[in-house]
Amino acid sequence: MLRLLCCCCFSDENSNEERQPLLQPRPPDLDGPGSARQIPPAHNNTPSVKRTGRLVVRRVGVSELDQRFSDMAETFNEQQQRYETMVRHIRNLRQTYGCNHDESLALAECVGKIREEHGNKHRISLQIKGYDFSLNVVSVGSMEEMEVEPVPPHLCLARDELKGTSESAKAIISKGTSLQEMIGWLLRSKDHMAEQVKGAAGTYQEERRLTENLEENLKEVRRAKELSLEYKQQAGGVLTEAAQIAGADL
Repeated sequence: MLRLLCCCCFSDENSNEERQPLLQPRPPDLDGPGSARQIPPAHNNTPSVKRTGRLVVRRVGVSELDQRFSDMAETFNEQQQRYETMVRHIRNLRQTYGCNHDESLALAECVGKIREEHGNKHRISLQIKGYDFSLNVVSVGSMEEMEVEPVPPHLCLARDELKGTSESAKAIISKGTSLQEMIGWLLRSKDHMAEQVKGAAGTYQEERRLTENLEENLKEVRRAKELSLEYKQQAGGVLTEAAQIAGADL
């Protein structure tokens, strides 16, 4: 039994916007996490991933195909949101510790700056287990007074940002695997889908409209494939670097 279609992933066929590009810009995120140092908002774009925006597909008049396009668009939008969240966490961290001098998503310099700033009172290391990594902070108490230093707000923020980065990177890779399977089926089945759409149309005019919708959907499927692979590649790079940092801490 087919699941209910995600209506938010479809464009309104009765509106004048049906022929507009399907990857539409998203409004800026006004609710992103701030920094204790009142840093400016982090950029959402990266050197290799230029195009962003929700994927909105069009109805093609065949319920099974509409469901497949809807599922693909919903999964892509979720992956993209996770990617934007990962970028925001890393940029917040890099700006907080003064290592945001370029547009990269590198973590090593930031971890080094964190150690420089807090290493005299806390033992800091990056730990990784599977696809999860985290900043481990151990307070170093005075040998004479046996006091344990509290974790300062900036260090708590760094720990939270790295936790969010880890969770987002893991989700990006997970979504990417299932998304590529969906995209692969749609691209392999384009000829069969064209026949289904043609058979579902009641008039020649409707056939032309639905066929055009199918062609536009397939164009956006290809664009989503490209973006999804880039998101997954960058998330994998973040995890690889985290593993390298954690290995150096052993």
